[in-house]
Amino acid sequence: MAQQERAVRTRQAILAAAAQVFDEVGYEAATVSEILTRSGVTKGALYFHFASKEQLAQGVLQENAQVVPRVPAQRLKLQEAVDRGMLLAYQMGVDPLLRGSVRLALERSGNDSLDRKIPFEAWTRESELLLEQARLAGELQPHVDTEELAGVFVGAFAGVQLMSQALTDRQDLCERIAVLYRVLMSGVAVPSALVQLDVTAGRGARVQALIDQGRQEPADPHGQRPFLVGRG
Repeated sequence: MAQQERAVRTRQAILAAAAQVFDEVGYEAATVSEILTRSGVTKGALYFHFASKEQLAQGVLQENAQVVPRVPAQRLKLQEAVDRGMLLAYQMGVDPLLRGSVRLALERSGNDSLDRKIPFEAWTRESELLLEQARLAGELQPHVDTEELAGVFVGAFAGVQLMSQALTDRQDLCERIAVLYRVLMSGVAVPSALVQLDVTAGRGARVQALIDQGRQEPADPHGQRPFLVGRG
């Protein structure tokens, strides 16, 4: 069991180092030697887990589909859908594995065969499931197509984070994603659900704190809260 745990830790150290290098210089410029140096493992250990740079990159992309924890359950499924995005925005500021996998997913190269669809398909699928539950609960306006909305959620997030990266190195990502979701929710949520949503820039950090504490957000005794739109 101890040997198995060491192998898992070694693999994660390699992936974390690879993601950091991919985030900093991109796939083409990244080298296995630099990843090896950053990881602090032996060459034999690295090649035991990953036979090539392409396998390293694919491993980072695979981790992307699992790196964001499931958010605490909420009475509103729309809040859970928002929380996933806000948590992702928050974690991109603190998690190099996530940042590296996002760059790989969005980067294009003609010299590799990486499957960059993995994180997009996984997040779109999970978003659609949450949005369909929201539709069944009467939280969405009748005209909303949940499959289309899930695609907009994921695609718009990708675009906004690229803009944030270009302008501020993602320092304002949480604020920009909060604005995105406020605009989206205003157009798709029914008024009774809209007034209960927390779509503020600090939402991702609060969700992370709830996850760390292993609990759900306390219920509002009055059954609703105002549509929160500030920066906090």
